Amino acid sequence: MPTSQTLSRGIRVLEIVASSPIPLSIAEIAQKLEVHRSIAYRIIRTLEQHHLLNRDDAGHIRSASGLAVLARSVQHDLQAVSTSELTALANELSMTTFVAVWEYDLCTTLQSVAPLNSQRAIVHRPGTVHGMDVGAAGIAIQSQYTPEEWSALDSSVNYREAAIQARLDGFATSENEVIQGVMSIAVPIIRPGQTPAALAVVFASSTVESYTPIIEELKFAAQRISDKLMA
Repeated sequence: MPTSQTLSRGIRVLEIVASSPIPLSIAEIAQKLEVHRSIAYRIIRTLEQHHLLNRDDAGHIRSASGLAVLARSVQHDLQAVSTSELTALANELSMTTFVAVWEYDLCTTLQSVAPLNSQRAIVHRPGTVHGMDVGAAGIAIQSQYTPEEWSALDSSVNYREAAIQARLDGFATSENEVIQGVMSIAVPIIRPGQTPAALAVVFASSTVESYTPIIEELKFAAQRISDKLMA
């Protein structure tokens, strides 16, 4: 098996295990990976040796401590600075707040915080991924570039018309693009020389009458995050 294919399959196994709400058997992982059980077993054994996966008493596969060690170094400064702002914003607005980054033409949720004591908050977990062509966070990230600057980048995603308006307004909105009935508002996080990012909230469209207070709070929080990152 070519090294690149082995590496790709190993990464895919980590993605499968990390995204599953319950531990999986080797057979289940092999099925999702579309390989023979023996191939899945060898990949899992290698990942176990590096403490990236382990097994419970029933032999099911789950994430191990090595992944947490790797995760601590991912966008560490942004995560560290954003935590308090996300928490305060989530509880003030009673909405799930999150920071998203642009990664390989995907919009990836780096960190999220759900409000305390709110039964209506939309669940939006870290690691959630969707295309850059949907959602307010992707528009806010694109808005940090002009159409010409975006065209010069190595991206297969077209520059959205909404990003032009977001560049003028300083915020982006999206409704029903990722999930029906769900609204998102996002603002860019300015951090020169780093991976483009956005601060956003997600909520049921029917629960909010005015977006203005939300936009103002997002802008203030994003500015504080940017200031801390550049300090």
